[in-house]
Amino acid sequence: MRNHSNNTLATLLWVLFAIFINNDIHAQNSSHHNESLYSRSDSIKQALIYQISNYPTSQYRDVYKNFMQDFFGPGHLLNDTAASGKYLRYELNTTEVFDGPDYEPTGFQGNFYRVNLKLIKENIIPYDIFFDNFVESVQGINPPDGETWMEIWDEIDNEITGLNLHFENEEKDRHDLNTQFEAGDYIAHHSDIYNETVNFHYRIISREKFSNVILPLIKASTLRR
Repeated sequence: MRNHSNNTLATLLWVLFAIFINNDIHAQNSSHHNESLYSRSDSIKQALIYQISNYPTSQYRDVYKNFMQDFFGPGHLLNDTAASGKYLRYELNTTEVFDGPDYEPTGFQGNFYRVNLKLIKENIIPYDIFFDNFVESVQGINPPDGETWMEIWDEIDNEITGLNLHFENEEKDRHDLNTQFEAGDYIAHHSDIYNETVNFHYRIISREKFSNVILPLIKASTLRR
């Protein structure tokens, strides 16, 4: 969706506001303080609204990729560790501007984090630590089987419909993705429009590695500033 109307964005923001208000009421009335205050549906909606608000050129396949990363992680990038390291150094050496947040969670569960490569360029995260945790994030991944993932994606797709989201190349993206699904391929790449307009260079790191290794280094750097 290359351009969002003000009405569409306003509607999404009101939906997000309503979710927060509902959860605040739930928090006040619930005696179960350890249970999640966010329903699965609410979490999916918030993830969708976050992406459309922060990356307005996102296409249908970009939305799919966000949620796919949450369950499949970065494994498809690490078939060849040496090649992945070589490409990471190339990307660092040839990129002058690193836009986007320092980090953000994937999908609606936050099983992984997209971590900005500028943290390496700014010497906040040493290259070896960043790359090692990127590689180690693949270990222990237990992605859903095809049938389970299709059920999860149908659930997300229903929320897309419920929010009345439409995308510029949606029909083609849906056709191409369905062709992949039929072949048992669930990995997607960003759209050309997204790549042309979003200058966010990142790698995927597991929530455990991010919380235990990466985030403490970011916080330590903040204290030094």
